Amino acid sequence: MFKVIQIIIQIGLLSLFYLVGDWMQSVFNLVVPGSVIGMLLLFLFLSTGILKTSWIEAGTKLIINNLAFFFIPVTVGVLEYYDIFAGKGILLVAITLGSTILVMTCGGLISQWLVVRGELKNE
Repeated sequence: MFKVIQIIIQIGLLSLFYLVGDWMQSVFNLVVPGSVIGMLLLFLFLSTGILKTSWIEAGTKLIINNLAFFFIPVTVGVLEYYDIFAGKGILLVAITLGSTILVMTCGGLISQWLVVRGELKNE
């Protein structure tokens, strides 16, 4: 029972970061979505040590393990706009492949840069 309460509190803490980011976006009329601002705040708190990873670990593991369920509403939403996507299959495939290659390339280059940077610090 304690584990369930702990997970609920941790997911509530993660939701709080989202709500604060959303609030900041609306109050300051920012172009960046509130969810992104919330993630940046979470990253800042984790990087500075204000928030320990152990404080949100069980909640994040539960969310990640069940991540596929979060895509169901998005899929249903896309199906409601089928007429917009109809007849554009090859274009959608090209966009998906291009963006995937771009993300993989950028992610690989950044991770290699971080590894090299970390090795230089250790010497």
